Parts: sequence; C-alpha cells; structure tokens
Amino acid sequence: MIKDLYKHRYEVFFTTQLFILFGSLLFPSDFFENVLTPILFLINTIAGILLISKKKKLMWFLILLFVVSLTVFGSSMMSRHVESQDNFLIRLSVYFIFYIVVTHQIIMQIWKAKRVNNTVVIGLMCGYISLGFIAFFLFTTIELLDPNSFKGIMMETSNVNLGLDSIMYYSYITLMTIGYGDIVPATPLAQKAAIITGLMGQFYLVIITAIIVGKYIQHNAKD
Repeated sequence: MIKDLYKHRYEVFFTTQLFILFGSLLFPSDFFENVLTPILFLINTIAGILLISKKKKLMWFLILLFVVSLTVFGSSMMSRHVESQDNFLIRLSVYFIFYIVVTHQIIMQIWKAKRVNNTVVIGLMCGYISLGFIAFFLFTTIELLDPNSFKGIMMETSNVNLGLDSIMYYSYITLMTIGYGDIVPATPLAQKAAIITGLMGQFYLVIITAIIVGKYIQHNAKD
C-alpha cells in the first residue's frame, strides 16, 4: 500500500496544498482558519513524509516535526481558547523547517528525473507552491515578532484570520513578482524577506523549470 501511495506522492501533496490555499472559498472563514487549516497542514505534513519516505533518517526527522506540531495543535484544541502566540510561533517554526526540507527534496527529485512525465510536472508545481508557503511562514513570523512590518489597507484589520489571509496573498504576489503595492514591507527585515522571496521565485522559474522543460523537449525530439 505504501508503494502504491508513493507512486502518487506528488498528487497527494499537491491536492492538500490546493485545499490549504483555496479551501476558504468553500467553508466559513473562521471555521476554515481555526479548525480546517491546522488539520490540512497536518495532512500535508503526512504527505510530505510520504514524499521523502525513501530517505529514512530524513523521514524520521519529519515525523518528529509532525509529532511536535500535532502536540501543539492538540493542546490548543483541548484548552478551547484562542491559540497562544508562543504555540503559534512553534507551529510556524515547525512548518517553516518542514517546507524547506520537503521543497529541497522535491527539487532534487525532479532535477534527477531522467524522463519528464505527469508526476514530474506535478512535482514541479508542488515545489513552486511550497516556496510560497515558506514565504508565508517567514512573513508571518516577522509580523508576529515585529508588528506592522507589513502595511497596507488589507493589513489594517483586527481580525487575525483576515490578516493571515492577506499575508498568504502577499507571499504569492511577491513570489510571482507581480507587486500590486496594496501590501508593502515597512521594515528593513521585511524588505529583505520580500527580496529573498522574489529571488526564490525567479530562480525556480528560470533554472528549475527551464531544466525540466529542456529535458521534456530533448526526450520528445529523440522519440
């Protein structure tokens, strides 16, 4: 069963990523952010563990991260209170490390792929979306530790969930270097983080995606 799941590792990972990004369109905002989002991230963590399951030491490291995240989330749910900032920062740190590790492994797997098929293409998309999540955790941590690091009309809200949605939106807008200007980094640290995110997006598209497209064209020409 594990072998069958491993064949579809990118599909599972990609599906959970899409639910995290767009699930709020299907469910009430508060319910989605407070209940479903943590659960979806836990499921996504399991999918990430499946993705790197052939590397045992790395797999056990991610399992440890999963246990930590599950423990923190469980304690918050049991207390029936709003999650404390300390617990939230712990979860952010866990997911930040998790996505760095998994994104690196995704890039290495698709980089070493001898032939470009549907699995490799989905893996390519997973890697790009994961970069956006890394940016989201980075920006959110900066905003929590130094409030008002990001400013704009969308950030001027007392609703925590709307604020997180705005940071998620800003993460992908910056990754794609669209830059509408409705949210701007207002501190040197936030500005550096925005630069790093933009560079990550460009490097991924120019280098990783270009190599995969080149392999695809090369193999099709031989066939």
